[in-house]
Amino acid sequence: MELKSGYKRTEVGAIPDEWVVRKFKDATDLITCGLAATPTYVNEYQGYPFLSSTNVKDGQIIWSGFKFIGVDLHKRLYKNNPPRRGDILYSRVGTIGEAAVVDVDFEFSIYVSLTLIKTGSLLDNQFLKHLLNSPTYKSLANRTVLLGGGVGNLNVNVVREFLIPVPPFPEQRAIAAALNDAEALITALDRLIAKKRDIKQAAMQELLMGKRRLPGFSGEWESASIEQLEARSLVKLSRGKVISNNDIEKNPGDYPIYSSSVKNSGLFGRYGDYMFDEEMITWSVDGGGDFFYRPKHRFSVTNVSGYMRVNTSVLDYRFLAAELQVLHGRLAFDYQTKAHPSVIRKAYVLSFPTLAEQKAIADVIYDMDAEIAALERKRDKTRLLKQGMMQELLTGRIRLVGA
Repeated sequence: MELKSGYKRTEVGAIPDEWVVRKFKDATDLITCGLAATPTYVNEYQGYPFLSSTNVKDGQIIWSGFKFIGVDLHKRLYKNNPPRRGDILYSRVGTIGEAAVVDVDFEFSIYVSLTLIKTGSLLDNQFLKHLLNSPTYKSLANRTVLLGGGVGNLNVNVVREFLIPVPPFPEQRAIAAALNDAEALITALDRLIAKKRDIKQAAMQELLMGKRRLPGFSGEWESASIEQLEARSLVKLSRGKVISNNDIEKNPGDYPIYSSSVKNSGLFGRYGDYMFDEEMITWSVDGGGDFFYRPKHRFSVTNVSGYMRVNTSVLDYRFLAAELQVLHGRLAFDYQTKAHPSVIRKAYVLSFPTLAEQKAIADVIYDMDAEIAALERKRDKTRLLKQGMMQELLTGRIRLVGA
């Protein structure tokens, strides 16, 4: 294939003429890993943070969940190769190929599962972070993992030999700035989604328990256990059918099968008379118990899920599913039995107003769900756009104006 004018063929593919290819070790000042031995840990008041690969995720350092090592050991480690602001931490054991830039000034040490990279004068640290987090280099990292003791690790000497494209420094900064802007938008959307979820959770706690009433509604609510409601033929609880992988292979189809992971849409089949085509509530019997409202559509339910039919002249499916979810979060049962139909019948006591108020409350909650879902779609689309930007910018296929 003929090269576009201004580009050249290299070991890392076609890149702009102004770019060069370097071995990682030749483009950086230092590539080393942390402490190989497991130290004696101390409490936070006696030592220094000790980070591992679990503290590097999605281009960020997670400043939580780490342990602490004693002062003497930290000082010995820190004396030789201190992680400083602007350095890069790169995961090499467990989760492979996650990079983040150090953005703090306090002292800490790192475990052997992390690689410490000091970029030097040839590489912008933000550019390098995005390059290492790109699909190309994550794939390279995982292809070169060594297995030892059942745990994969990315050998530091292998990393040192990685070939990387090195644009002129101003262009590196321009690329990094564009990708940082996309990353910041994703982070902002994540925070907004988390805030909206918190607001929804608070609204559910108040509205579903009658602590706050919507305008125009008054009067007492009725209370009854699921067992009592079932005796009055207002609800009916059942468990799904045993559906094996062999069943799925023999009867492929286009309809979802709800299993212990209740949101799962990866299983599909066609099961004749056993397939439902109606409103329903489903939940996981064995895997945590989360309750979900299912609008009318064709689906099946496995034996590790329960399903509930509702008398819609008295109860609203959406209201009931949301209240069951709130109750489930409050009740603490043994993991294996907390969502079994026999437990739910006796332990879950519902409070519910008139059908009209149920529907009004459900509208509020599901409007919030729709808003959150729209934000999640926007966030996911932005992530895909960022992936595309990485592919184009980090290979030089698209050059930034003024780079």
